[in-house]
Amino acid sequence: MTITITAFERSPDGGQGMARDMRVRWALEEVGQPYDVRLLSFKAMKEPAHLALHPFGQIPTYQEGDLALFESGAIVFHIAERHAGLLPDDANARARAITWMFAALNTVEPPIVDREVAEYLEDETWYEQRLPFIDERIRKRLGELSGRLGNADWLDGAFSAGDLLMVTVLRRLEGSGILEEYPNLSAYVARGKARPAYKRAFVAQLAVFTAAPTA
Repeated sequence: MTITITAFERSPDGGQGMARDMRVRWALEEVGQPYDVRLLSFKAMKEPAHLALHPFGQIPTYQEGDLALFESGAIVFHIAERHAGLLPDDANARARAITWMFAALNTVEPPIVDREVAEYLEDETWYEQRLPFIDERIRKRLGELSGRLGNADWLDGAFSAGDLLMVTVLRRLEGSGILEEYPNLSAYVARGKARPAYKRAFVAQLAVFTAAPTA
């Protein structure tokens, strides 16, 4: 059965791989699974057909036969469980990799997304007042993560779905100057971006943005 995911017709990030379909594309590339992409406008994302797949009117979604999923973390977890390459065979190592998936999305990502929301959606004066507090929260998490990673290449042995999600989360700080304060985390993100599967996924999502507009 063909896998179909959804993505922005015109990504707000300008094709820089920050939209969450990138996580799903990368996971599918890591496990060698082909997929189709259905592109959606912001208007289409709020229409009944898409809301039946994603009740919150967002992307990505994942369809394979009768199965329809939403939430990028849940989709990556499903892919990792169904196909070899993103979760270890050892039960304990597998459990730890899953723990890092949750840590990336539930502990590290929230203050980073809070920073983005404040920057783009809030009043400038309010944003300037809040930014130091948001950045303090981010630095606390990055300091803890940096200490845990140390000199290792990946979070727990071999590359896993936990690393895939953590790298995509940390990438959201690129350009802020904060990530660069933690050299081992910067190098960690660079290793993730150097993976062939990441490069294939990035090129695929960038092609959507750079393609000539269609009628």
